[in-house]
Amino acid sequence: MNHFHVGQEVVCIDDKFNHVSIDQGIRKGAVYTIRWLGMYRHYIDGEFLGVKLAGIDRGVDPGGYGADDMPFAARRFRPLVRDPLASLRNIAADPDGYVPPAPEELKRKVKEEETVG
Repeated sequence: MNHFHVGQEVVCIDDKFNHVSIDQGIRKGAVYTIRWLGMYRHYIDGEFLGVKLAGIDRGVDPGGYGADDMPFAARRFRPLVRDPLASLRNIAADPDGYVPPAPEELKRKVKEEETVG
């Protein structure tokens, strides 16, 4: 099941590329916005759901196979959830319908501890 859409913010969960020495431009834990989403067929990796990210243009494939701005595999990302509890409440309210994005997480005031000198 596809949980992604264009314009969605996602978090990178896998920035390791086996047998690739060229920096691919993504970092684990970083947040990105999807600008393109679709199925893609790669000469080595086969067919996969791919995402292109705002602000990242991968250019022409240096392997010489002509791929221009190749997408990343969607499995490298997960949807950004700012407030996990709100997301679960939305699912419980309408499990078969559209789940709108969760609102910003509420900020809690933290009491400062006194230091003993």
